[in-house]
Amino acid sequence: MGNNVFSDFDMSGFQTVCEQVKAEIASLDVAGRRKALLTLFGCIDNTTLSGSDTPSGVAAFCRSARGLAVTSLQGPVGVASVCVYPCFVGVAKRELAGSALRVASVAGGFPAGQTSQSIKIEEVRYAVGEGADEVDFVINRGRLLDGDVQYVSDEIAAAKAVCGNEVKLKVIIETGELQSPSNIYGASMLALRAGADFIKTSTGKIAVGATPEAAYAMLCALREFVKISKKTVGFKAAGGITTPDDALFYLFLFRIMFNTQDVSNQIFRIGTSRLTAQLQNLLTF
Repeated sequence: MGNNVFSDFDMSGFQTVCEQVKAEIASLDVAGRRKALLTLFGCIDNTTLSGSDTPSGVAAFCRSARGLAVTSLQGPVGVASVCVYPCFVGVAKRELAGSALRVASVAGGFPAGQTSQSIKIEEVRYAVGEGADEVDFVINRGRLLDGDVQYVSDEIAAAKAVCGNEVKLKVIIETGELQSPSNIYGASMLALRAGADFIKTSTGKIAVGATPEAAYAMLCALREFVKISKKTVGFKAAGGITTPDDALFYLFLFRIMFNTQDVSNQIFRIGTSRLTAQLQNLLTF
């Protein structure tokens, strides 16, 4: 992967950051934990990506999402978006019309990404044409691992060209298939340079989804890219995040690595199909 390689993974630095994350979460009082969980709730991409999804089922899912709100001192907090397959974007747009919820669509031959570049880009075009506000686009990991960096860069750039400035492009690098922190860092930097608005850990469709090591490598790349480019780009953790403590880890890892308490869904997301109800129950009095 050429100059994109993260050749010297700092395991001691990673472990130090992880200990800091765990310590900060453990030190939260009741009010502090609630505030952190409220932040997480507002950063959720509420996801339904089942092979058995139906138009009526997606419509019901979206109606339910409209009612997902918890109370904060600043007013009600809802989830960030609903994420669906491209064929259901139109359904979601109709059901969510007039709400603040964004509609996200997976694209690019999800989840494997193993189809022609032209078909992948046409799928992005279809999702955008149906009204998607965001596109979660899978890269061709096989090409990347085979060293064809330009191919992968070109497909990301082409997807971003279709999305333009109005539709956010969230690039899924599928960290569980990239074999090393070096490859994860390189893929992240490649995606960012090619125009990604977010980099995302996983499709959630393989055994290994988000992991602390992968997130650390991705955030190292993101931090370096932001420092050089001065652009606003984000990070999405997805795949196997099933408990509030799982999600809190990624939120606090982001906060510590970027030295900020000001985290919003403009720069941080959690993709989940199972966590939303748990958080709502915890945050509802």
